[in-house]
Amino acid sequence: METKKKDDRKLLGSQIEDRILEYIKEKPLEVGDRLPNEFELAEMFEVGRSTIREAVKGLVTKGVLQVRRGAGTYVSSLTPAEDDPLRLNAKLHDRFKLALDLFDVRLILEPEIAAKAAVYATDEDIATLKRLCKETEELYLADKDHMPKDIEFHTWIARCSKNQVMESLIPIINSGINTFVNLTRRSLRTETITTHRAITEAIANHDSTGARCAMVMHLTYNRQELLKRRTAYEAQVETEEKKEQ
Repeated sequence: METKKKDDRKLLGSQIEDRILEYIKEKPLEVGDRLPNEFELAEMFEVGRSTIREAVKGLVTKGVLQVRRGAGTYVSSLTPAEDDPLRLNAKLHDRFKLALDLFDVRLILEPEIAAKAAVYATDEDIATLKRLCKETEELYLADKDHMPKDIEFHTWIARCSKNQVMESLIPIINSGINTFVNLTRRSLRTETITTHRAITEAIANHDSTGARCAMVMHLTYNRQELLKRRTAYEAQVETEEKKEQ
Protein backbone atom coordinates (compact mmCIF):
# COMPACT_ATOMS: atom_id res chain seq x y z
CA MET A 1 0.00 0.00 0.00
CA GLU A 2 2.86 2.38 0.89
CA THR A 3 4.56 1.63 -2.44
CA LYS A 4 1.32 2.44 -4.29
CA LYS A 5 1.06 5.80 -2.49
CA LYS A 6 4.63 6.65 -3.51
CA ASP A 7 3.92 5.66 -7.11
CA ASP A 8 0.75 7.78 -7.13
CA ARG A 9 2.66 10.74 -5.71
CA LYS A 10 5.36 10.38 -8.37
CA LEU A 11 2.71 10.23 -11.09
CA LEU A 12 0.99 13.34 -9.74
CA GLY A 13 4.35 15.06 -9.35
CA SER A 14 5.10 14.34 -13.01
CA GLN A 15 1.75 15.84 -14.01
CA ILE A 16 2.45 18.96 -11.96
CA GLU A 17 5.87 19.24 -13.63
CA ASP A 18 4.04 19.51 -16.96
CA ARG A 19 1.67 22.11 -15.55
CA ILE A 20 4.54 24.18 -14.16
CA LEU A 21 6.20 24.04 -17.59
CA GLU A 22 2.92 25.22 -19.15
CA TYR A 23 2.71 28.04 -16.59
CA ILE A 24 6.28 29.15 -17.42
CA LYS A 25 5.51 29.14 -21.14
CA GLU A 26 2.12 30.86 -20.92
CA LYS A 27 3.03 33.56 -18.37
CA PRO A 28 5.60 33.81 -20.00
CA LEU A 29 8.55 33.62 -17.63
CA GLU A 30 12.11 34.05 -18.82
CA VAL A 31 15.37 32.56 -17.59
CA GLY A 32 16.16 34.24 -14.27
CA ASP A 33 12.53 34.93 -13.37
CA ARG A 34 11.26 33.80 -9.97
CA LEU A 35 8.50 31.23 -9.61
CA PRO A 36 5.64 31.72 -7.10
CA ASN A 37 6.46 30.17 -3.72
CA GLU A 38 5.56 26.62 -2.73
CA PHE A 39 2.34 27.63 -0.97
CA GLU A 40 1.15 29.71 -3.95
CA LEU A 41 1.91 26.90 -6.40
CA ALA A 42 0.03 24.40 -4.23
CA GLU A 43 -3.02 26.67 -4.27
CA MET A 44 -2.67 27.37 -7.99
CA PHE A 45 -2.60 23.68 -8.94
CA GLU A 46 -4.85 22.50 -6.08
CA VAL A 47 -2.39 19.93 -4.75
CA GLY A 48 -0.43 19.41 -1.56
CA ARG A 49 2.88 21.13 -0.94
CA SER A 50 4.66 17.76 -0.93
CA THR A 51 3.52 17.26 -4.54
CA ILE A 52 4.88 20.70 -5.46
CA ARG A 53 8.20 19.79 -3.84
CA GLU A 54 8.28 16.55 -5.85
CA ALA A 55 7.57 18.44 -9.09
CA VAL A 56 10.12 21.17 -8.38
CA LYS A 57 12.74 18.54 -7.53
CA GLY A 58 12.06 16.85 -10.87
CA LEU A 59 12.40 20.10 -12.80
CA VAL A 60 15.61 20.95 -10.94
CA THR A 61 17.02 17.58 -12.03
CA LYS A 62 16.01 18.37 -15.63
CA GLY A 63 17.74 21.74 -15.44
CA VAL A 64 14.58 23.84 -15.80
CA LEU A 65 14.50 25.25 -12.26
CA GLN A 66 17.11 26.34 -9.75
CA VAL A 67 16.42 26.57 -6.02
CA ARG A 68 18.37 29.34 -4.29
CA ARG A 69 18.42 28.86 -0.55
CA GLY A 70 16.50 31.62 1.16
CA ALA A 71 15.67 33.33 -2.14
CA GLY A 72 13.17 31.04 -3.85
CA THR A 73 12.92 29.02 -7.05
CA TYR A 74 14.03 30.49 -10.36
CA VAL A 75 13.77 29.52 -14.02
CA SER A 76 17.20 28.39 -15.25
CA SER A 77 16.17 26.95 -18.64
CA LEU A 78 13.03 26.69 -20.76
CA THR A 79 14.01 23.27 -22.11
CA PRO A 80 13.94 20.04 -20.05
CA ALA A 81 17.12 17.97 -20.20
CA GLU A 82 15.43 15.17 -22.14
CA ASP A 83 14.82 17.67 -24.96
CA ASP A 84 18.57 18.27 -25.16
CA PRO A 85 19.95 15.73 -27.70
CA LEU A 86 23.55 16.29 -26.62
CA ARG A 87 22.69 16.07 -22.91
CA LEU A 88 24.63 19.29 -22.35
CA ASN A 89 22.20 20.50 -19.69
CA ALA A 90 23.42 17.69 -17.44
CA LYS A 91 27.00 18.92 -17.79
CA LEU A 92 26.61 22.69 -17.71
CA HIS A 93 24.25 24.32 -15.23
CA ASP A 94 25.18 27.85 -16.32
CA ARG A 95 22.81 28.36 -19.26
CA PHE A 96 24.66 31.41 -20.57
CA LYS A 97 27.98 29.54 -20.51
CA LEU A 98 26.33 26.68 -22.38
CA ALA A 99 24.84 29.03 -24.99
CA LEU A 100 28.15 30.85 -25.52
CA ASP A 101 30.05 27.56 -25.82
CA LEU A 102 27.53 26.41 -28.42
CA PHE A 103 28.00 29.68 -30.31
CA ASP A 104 31.76 29.11 -30.39
CA VAL A 105 31.16 25.72 -31.99
CA ARG A 106 28.54 27.11 -34.37
CA LEU A 107 30.93 29.88 -35.49
CA ILE A 108 33.46 27.19 -36.38
CA LEU A 109 30.96 25.00 -38.23
CA GLU A 110 28.07 26.95 -39.73
CA PRO A 111 29.89 29.51 -41.91
CA GLU A 112 31.69 26.66 -43.70
CA ILE A 113 28.49 24.63 -43.89
CA ALA A 114 26.79 27.61 -45.56
CA ALA A 115 29.72 28.01 -47.96
CA LYS A 116 29.49 24.32 -48.93
CA ALA A 117 25.72 24.64 -49.34
CA ALA A 118 26.28 27.50 -51.80
CA VAL A 119 28.45 25.21 -53.91
CA TYR A 120 26.33 22.06 -53.86
CA ALA A 121 22.69 23.17 -53.42
CA THR A 122 20.42 22.07 -56.26
CA ASP A 123 17.56 24.14 -57.67
CA GLU A 124 15.18 22.03 -55.60
CA ASP A 125 17.27 22.60 -52.46
CA ILE A 126 17.24 26.35 -53.07
CA ALA A 127 13.46 26.41 -53.58
CA THR A 128 13.00 24.64 -50.23
CA LEU A 129 15.46 26.99 -48.51
CA LYS A 130 13.62 30.06 -49.83
CA ARG A 131 10.34 28.64 -48.59
CA LEU A 132 11.76 27.95 -45.12
CA CYS A 133 13.28 31.44 -44.97
CA LYS A 134 9.92 32.99 -45.85
CA GLU A 135 7.97 30.84 -43.38
CA THR A 136 10.41 31.62 -40.54
CA GLU A 137 10.15 35.33 -41.33
CA GLU A 138 6.34 35.21 -41.29
CA LEU A 139 6.37 33.60 -37.84
CA TYR A 140 8.77 36.27 -36.54
CA LEU A 141 6.60 39.09 -37.87
CA ALA A 142 3.45 37.51 -36.42
CA ASP A 143 5.22 37.17 -33.05
CA LYS A 144 4.60 33.42 -33.07
CA ASP A 145 6.85 30.53 -32.04
CA HIS A 146 9.47 30.53 -34.79
CA MET A 147 11.99 28.17 -33.21
CA PRO A 148 10.96 24.87 -34.91
CA LYS A 149 10.96 26.58 -38.33
CA ASP A 150 14.25 28.35 -37.54
CA ILE A 151 15.80 24.98 -36.69
CA GLU A 152 14.39 23.52 -39.92
CA PHE A 153 15.98 26.40 -41.88
CA HIS A 154 19.46 25.80 -40.43
CA THR A 155 19.06 22.03 -40.71
CA TRP A 156 18.25 22.37 -44.40
CA ILE A 157 21.39 24.44 -45.00
CA ALA A 158 23.44 21.59 -43.51
CA ARG A 159 21.70 19.10 -45.79
CA CYS A 160 22.38 21.33 -48.80
CA SER A 161 26.11 20.90 -48.11
CA LYS A 162 25.81 17.25 -49.27
CA ASN A 163 28.30 16.29 -46.58
CA GLN A 164 27.13 13.44 -44.34
CA VAL A 165 29.49 14.39 -41.51
CA MET A 166 28.20 17.96 -41.52
CA GLU A 167 24.64 16.63 -41.47
CA SER A 168 25.51 14.52 -38.42
CA LEU A 169 26.45 17.73 -36.59
CA ILE A 170 22.89 19.08 -36.89
CA PRO A 171 22.10 18.31 -33.18
CA ILE A 172 24.81 20.82 -32.17
CA ILE A 173 23.23 23.49 -34.37
CA ASN A 174 19.75 22.70 -33.08
CA SER A 175 20.88 22.79 -29.44
CA GLY A 176 22.50 26.15 -30.07
CA ILE A 177 19.33 27.64 -31.57
CA ASN A 178 17.14 26.17 -28.84
CA THR A 179 19.33 27.46 -26.02
CA PHE A 180 19.70 30.92 -27.58
CA VAL A 181 15.96 31.39 -28.18
CA ASN A 182 15.15 30.27 -24.64
CA LEU A 183 17.49 32.90 -23.22
CA THR A 184 16.65 35.83 -25.50
CA ARG A 185 12.98 35.53 -26.50
CA ARG A 186 13.06 36.71 -30.16
CA SER A 187 14.91 39.90 -29.31
CA LEU A 188 16.75 40.14 -32.65
CA ARG A 189 13.81 39.94 -35.03
CA THR A 190 15.01 42.52 -37.60
CA GLU A 191 18.62 41.28 -37.60
CA THR A 192 17.52 37.65 -37.91
CA ILE A 193 15.21 38.35 -40.84
CA THR A 194 17.91 40.40 -42.63
CA THR A 195 20.69 37.85 -42.14
CA HIS A 196 18.45 34.87 -42.99
CA ARG A 197 17.62 36.59 -46.27
CA ALA A 198 21.31 37.29 -46.94
CA ILE A 199 22.26 33.66 -46.27
CA THR A 200 19.47 32.39 -48.52
CA GLU A 201 20.32 34.80 -51.34
CA ALA A 202 24.02 33.91 -51.25
CA ILE A 203 23.30 30.16 -51.35
CA ALA A 204 20.77 30.68 -54.16
CA ASN A 205 23.44 32.59 -56.14
CA HIS A 206 26.05 29.88 -55.40
CA ASP A 207 28.15 32.56 -53.71
CA SER A 208 30.15 30.60 -51.16
CA THR A 209 32.04 33.63 -49.80
CA GLY A 210 28.80 35.59 -49.42
CA ALA A 211 27.11 32.66 -47.66
CA ARG A 212 30.03 32.30 -45.28
CA CYS A 213 30.05 36.03 -44.44
CA ALA A 214 26.27 36.21 -44.02
CA MET A 215 26.32 33.29 -41.59
CA VAL A 216 29.16 34.87 -39.58
CA MET A 217 27.14 38.10 -39.37
CA HIS A 218 24.01 36.19 -38.29
CA LEU A 219 25.82 34.34 -35.51
CA THR A 220 27.76 37.43 -34.39
CA TYR A 221 24.57 39.46 -33.91
CA ASN A 222 23.13 36.63 -31.82
CA ARG A 223 26.26 36.19 -29.74
CA GLN A 224 26.42 39.92 -28.93
CA GLU A 225 22.78 39.87 -27.81
CA LEU A 226 23.49 36.88 -25.59
CA LEU A 227 26.42 38.67 -23.93
CA LYS A 228 24.13 41.65 -23.18
CA ARG A 229 21.52 39.33 -21.67
CA ARG A 230 24.14 37.59 -19.51
CA THR A 231 25.40 40.93 -18.16
CA ALA A 232 21.85 42.00 -17.29
CA TYR A 233 21.11 38.64 -15.64
CA GLU A 234 24.28 38.74 -13.53
CA ALA A 235 23.43 42.28 -12.38
CA GLN A 236 19.94 41.11 -11.39
CA VAL A 237 21.34 38.18 -9.39
CA GLU A 238 23.83 40.46 -7.63
CA THR A 239 21.05 42.89 -6.67
CA GLU A 240 18.91 40.07 -5.26
CA GLU A 241 21.82 38.69 -3.24
CA LYS A 242 22.47 42.12 -1.71
CA LYS A 243 18.81 42.39 -0.69
CA GLU A 244 19.08 39.05 1.15
CA GLN A 245 22.10 40.18 3.19
